[in-house]
Amino acid sequence: MKKYTLLLLSSILVISACVSKKKYHNEQAKVNHLRTDSLGTHAGLKDCNTKVAELEKGKAEVQKSLQDLSATAQNSMEISKMTIADQAKRLKDLQTLIQSQKDILNKLKKTVADALINFKPDELSVQLKDGRLYVSLQEKLLFKSGSAVVDPKGKEALLTLAGVLFTTQDIGIMIEGHTDNVPVSGKYEDNWALSTARSTAIVRILTKDYKVDPKLITAGGRAEFYPIEDNGTVEGKARNRRTEIILSPNLKELFKLLNQ
Repeated sequence: MKKYTLLLLSSILVISACVSKKKYHNEQAKVNHLRTDSLGTHAGLKDCNTKVAELEKGKAEVQKSLQDLSATAQNSMEISKMTIADQAKRLKDLQTLIQSQKDILNKLKKTVADALINFKPDELSVQLKDGRLYVSLQEKLLFKSGSAVVDPKGKEALLTLAGVLFTTQDIGIMIEGHTDNVPVSGKYEDNWALSTARSTAIVRILTKDYKVDPKLITAGGRAEFYPIEDNGTVEGKARNRRTEIILSPNLKELFKLLNQ
């Protein structure tokens, strides 16, 4: 009986030990699993915190970019407003200057026409063209055929015109000689030489005899290559044989404004 009891107690202790060890291992496994889950959770949390920090940084950068863009847009609008205002002012100044040049030319045309009123329409004409004033003197008023010597009546017309030019400020003066298409003979080699000689003869009279500023004057000959009438008729040839005194306003201020 006693032996049996000892055996029973031993069996119970062995079974208890086995049960406790199994339970321990189970619990240990649970702990390890929990530890692993905890480490994974911490790693995930750290990763989430890193991503949140990156998102916050990106958000701050986007906000700064938006602020910079807004400031740039505002500055661009201000610059555009200034540019439009500057352009409007420049356009107004340009229109004022052009109108001023037109007024000068119209006034000059009236002055010249009034001064030369005693000469016949078939001897000279005064007209505005392409922003310049053309005083066209026919050959019959100035020269004999094939000659570059100015006749007395032509000198009278030039003296009258010089009186206007002498008192007019800020103009350029171009003297252009023109011929018909009939080849010249005698003293001059061709119509180029004749037309140039006629223009320079007029320049000498205006500058040396009538004291017009030579710095304002340019002389040139165009021979028969700029006719105003058909050279096929006697009348057309007569009109083409002319000397044009072309008066141009000083465009310095206009060009300065255009180049700004």
